[in-house]
Amino acid sequence: MHSNDAQMLVLTVLADGPRHGYAINTAIEELTGRRLGPGSLYGALSRLEGRGLIQPANQTTGPQERHRTVQITDAGRDQLRAELQQMARISAVGLRALGINPA
Repeated sequence: MHSNDAQMLVLTVLADGPRHGYAINTAIEELTGRRLGPGSLYGALSRLEGRGLIQPANQTTGPQERHRTVQITDAGRDQLRAELQQMARISAVGLRALGINPA
């Protein structure tokens, strides 16, 4: 899986609310049928945070919290929206080329 694909999957599942790494990967598995490897998942999280597309969520459980919870930022939502709209356009063209009328 390409690193941009992993980043898109992470943003997609975080659009539904804050999650920690294991919960992100579980949601990705429910969505795609595949889990990301640790390098892909945590690499994507690091790149997304570095680009300001995700950030740590407010922690209310205290410093002993084992899992680091992250959430999508407004910039992340804008990026996800743009990427999904582009994917939808490409998908519609491809489906029409195959003789399938996209919904």
